[in-house]
Amino acid sequence: MNQSPMHKRGLFLGVLAQRAAVRHGSVLLTLDHDLDVLPQAGRRITVNELAYHVGDLAGRLAAAGLRAGDHLVVYKRPNFDSWILGTAAARVGAVPVMLSPALDAPTVAALMRRLGRPRLLTDAAKLQLLAGEDLDTLAESVITVADLAGLEDSPGIRPVFTGLDEPAMITHTSGTTGLPKLVVHTARTMRTRLRPQLFMLGVMPRRETVAISIPFVHSRLFAAMALVLTKGMPTLLVNDQSPDAVAKFFVKNRPGLIEALPNSFLAWEELVDDPRRPFASVKYFSSTFDAIHPRTVRRLLDSSRRRAPQFFQIYGQSEVGPAVGRPYYRRHAREMDGRCVGFALPGSARVRVVSQNDAPVGEDNPGFIEVRWDGIAKTYLGEQDRYDENVHDGWWRTGDVGYRTRAGCLHMLDREIDTIPGVGSVLEIEDAVLDRLTELVELAVVPGPDATAVPIVCTRDDQPVDPDRWRQATTDYPQLTAPVHLPLAQLPRTATLKTRRVELSRILHDKLQEQS
Repeated sequence: MNQSPMHKRGLFLGVLAQRAAVRHGSVLLTLDHDLDVLPQAGRRITVNELAYHVGDLAGRLAAAGLRAGDHLVVYKRPNFDSWILGTAAARVGAVPVMLSPALDAPTVAALMRRLGRPRLLTDAAKLQLLAGEDLDTLAESVITVADLAGLEDSPGIRPVFTGLDEPAMITHTSGTTGLPKLVVHTARTMRTRLRPQLFMLGVMPRRETVAISIPFVHSRLFAAMALVLTKGMPTLLVNDQSPDAVAKFFVKNRPGLIEALPNSFLAWEELVDDPRRPFASVKYFSSTFDAIHPRTVRRLLDSSRRRAPQFFQIYGQSEVGPAVGRPYYRRHAREMDGRCVGFALPGSARVRVVSQNDAPVGEDNPGFIEVRWDGIAKTYLGEQDRYDENVHDGWWRTGDVGYRTRAGCLHMLDREIDTIPGVGSVLEIEDAVLDRLTELVELAVVPGPDATAVPIVCTRDDQPVDPDRWRQATTDYPQLTAPVHLPLAQLPRTATLKTRRVELSRILHDKLQEQS
């Protein structure tokens, strides 16, 4: 463990709030929920108070037995205190392991085995969920939110700094194809990922209030918090993503910039027509994680009452961080190509597309998208072989296929595992059909029997799709079978609301077998 001060090339989570408080101590964070671990803190917290809470909880965790070098699994119900607890653990010198509350007990148990008896920080509800697992074997110790409440007034501790390239935080992949992988981040990789957006925030003409609607355990949330704290931007933290709750929160607090999941924006489309105009104050919309539909971008931009609003799309993944991006304005959004995910960002990664078959890469022959820079995660904990499989001559293979235009725009067509022979880009088809059928709230084209392309449709209020409207909307895509309707609530999703297409394909096969 390195006890030296923070290096300028590293992001050290344990002192992030403390250092931000020096310059921006009075800046306000506003929550739509109470903190489980600090219920008296209220829903309006200054950066000064945030820094105090991080230090306070670091002392409590140390009193509970947490030590430098320990792995601390944070697995509790959704709440911004997960971020506070993670940074408090980092202040102790431990490695926070942030697990989504959406994970089931067997998955959590499997990840804990991979960690080798970590300490577990949880709450009563999750502890009950884990009742069927052998926690005595899985965990070195179990600390609950209630335990921490009883450790108030514990002595403070001096922050412990890890080395630039030592594990500093662990998150996990979405698990769309099976058991999630544990992604190891370092102070260097986390700091590197901030470069492009620090540049973009630096050229904004005014400081905006930022609304963040991202899972509180995701690596992107830690990056977003580092950005807003460093820049001293008032911040709204969204837990309840239901459209009505979001509308009330935004009308009361009027954000100028919103960062949210693509499928959150999709769910909020209905608010475009809300007379309260919850997006009227928004100058900038921002999204990453997954493809976003052009219809959603157009509707959100039209809902803003700001001059020249922008929708900024960023392409990246948990292992890589932001790779490319691009802004859309109202005048561009009418002709938006959802597969064009952007150009190289200032200070960001190098990106290339490698042929799958030695033929030139192009729209009709997409290649493997690969990324190279210092922001790539260090490893998959306990699965170095799986990590190494993605590295090719120093380049990280993302698992996506696409091509670059002559202008340099990266087009991401599909995940490699989601391609269907003879169909083209399923994401492109989904974008087009969603544009034509406003009653659809989600559409996923997945492989069916004999590698057919089966559209799974989710509709507003779960109403059936009109057959004539479907035929008109899909005339350009004769490769599609008849649609299969699925209630949106039954759509299998990851913690970041991505459709789990492999699981959806399995559900489809089971459903067809039942009907045969």
